[in-house]
Amino acid sequence: MSDSPYDIGLQRRPANHQPLTPLTFLERAASVFPEHTAIVHGPLRRSYGAFYARARQLASALAQNGIGRRDTVSVVLANTPAMLECHYGVPMSGGVLHSVNTRLDAANIAFQLDHTMSRVVIVDREFMPLLQDALALAKARPLVIQYDDAEFDGPGADAGVLDYEAFLGNGDPEFAWLMPEDEWDAIAINYTSGTTGDPKGVVTHHRGAYLLAQGNALTSSMHKHAVYLWTLPMFHCNGWCFPWTLSAIIGTHVCLRQVRAEPIWSALSEERVTHLCGAPIVMSLMISAPEDAKRDLAQRVQFFTAAAPPPEKLLAEMKTAGFDVTHLYGLTETYGPAVVNDWHDSWSDLPPAQQAALKSRQGVRYLPLEQLDVLDPDTMMPVPRDGETMGEVMFRGNVVMKGYFRNAEATEAAFAGGWFHSGDLGVVHPDGYIQLKDRSKDIIISGGENISSIEVEEALYRHPAVAVAAVVAMPHEKWGETPCAFVELARGQQTDADTLKAWCRAQLAAYKVPGRFIFMEIPRTSTGKIQKFALREHARTLPLCATSSPTG
Repeated sequence: MSDSPYDIGLQRRPANHQPLTPLTFLERAASVFPEHTAIVHGPLRRSYGAFYARARQLASALAQNGIGRRDTVSVVLANTPAMLECHYGVPMSGGVLHSVNTRLDAANIAFQLDHTMSRVVIVDREFMPLLQDALALAKARPLVIQYDDAEFDGPGADAGVLDYEAFLGNGDPEFAWLMPEDEWDAIAINYTSGTTGDPKGVVTHHRGAYLLAQGNALTSSMHKHAVYLWTLPMFHCNGWCFPWTLSAIIGTHVCLRQVRAEPIWSALSEERVTHLCGAPIVMSLMISAPEDAKRDLAQRVQFFTAAAPPPEKLLAEMKTAGFDVTHLYGLTETYGPAVVNDWHDSWSDLPPAQQAALKSRQGVRYLPLEQLDVLDPDTMMPVPRDGETMGEVMFRGNVVMKGYFRNAEATEAAFAGGWFHSGDLGVVHPDGYIQLKDRSKDIIISGGENISSIEVEEALYRHPAVAVAAVVAMPHEKWGETPCAFVELARGQQTDADTLKAWCRAQLAAYKVPGRFIFMEIPRTSTGKIQKFALREHARTLPLCATSSPTG
């Protein structure tokens, strides 16, 4: 008990202290704007009043089936209204939401179901065969509920499984849902990629979700009643917390079951979309669409991208098409993006090449993130602000995970020295903006010299024939490692390894020039990130001096 005169006789009580939770955003939106459109999905238009009632029905039905505080409810869903309802209904029951990456294989999903001790799985009809394969491998025996999306007309139905709408029908739309006992209570668990061993379960809490959801709105200057298009998978970091953000600003969710160019352009125009998120591959998909699929937009659209910085050409094309692109950065462990490339008005007057260089930086901390720095991981001291000295990007604050579920060793390693270690290597520029240089595992060490794969990729992206580039280490007899470049060519373009090697020689130190160029379709995750672990394995299997033939 504090002996401060400001605490004597004063205490926390329900009248002056409530746990922070994003669930209250939906309650407020429904009470103030019950008729405002919350969700658009094909012909479906659902109001905030109906959205809130259905979330409460889901919470009630889950409670009737034994779900309570800290029970795991898994969902295998596309970007549909049911996924939005689960982001509220599951934690309203006291449960913890486990959003499954629908691109995973059955063995990986089985591991997650067992590791989370899942009690219920809500699955889209399209993914029912995948779930059945996973359950055949799993020890968990959860209650299975099938969601039949009207926008999906393919096979996969299982008539013997409980129907989602029937399940909701048993719930009470006036259900007195559970506030968290403490804002530190878990709201969700999301799994990392698990490219080296089993994936790790990242546990997030109500307080962090509340703060990052508001931070999204503040950072992106989302106005009241903004319209958001779901091109980012909601299973990825809970959609960067935007399922909760939109309720805070009484915005409209435009659901998109599949990320395809024509429905994206149609939604942008017909629904007057104001914001969307996605990897650079989504931008490329939109820009490379046939001209008859594109639309002239009456509004400027804010596009938030993470992963690799977009090439200068793509940024220019997006600007011409009516988009303002902002670079974000974060991890599953930080609830999604917690760093933003905050743009200065004066930068807009600079030449396009300089603007592209500035946009490639990850930036500065989000408002709800207390501390962001680049530290020497051995001394835990900040690196010089010279834009050259590399260290590890580290985070501190309320939008950093609770830890890894049932993995104390990994949790302690991640928080060593009082900071969350991202595993990303970067520099700090004199103006305080950070810029990633590589993942610690992706740095290439050639003859004792460190080579940033990002630096080599940026050089390749400047070549007009290159659409996508990824650089990894490959074994070398003399130098230990040397860069290997994987390249996708732009539509209608042709080039070869000798041309690209000469291009790199003109822009990079000799030891940084890739020793091999492989022309192929580059593997990506479901969120558009390049799977460098797969490329490293590919590079290790190649003959030492071979170079593949390019394809256009």
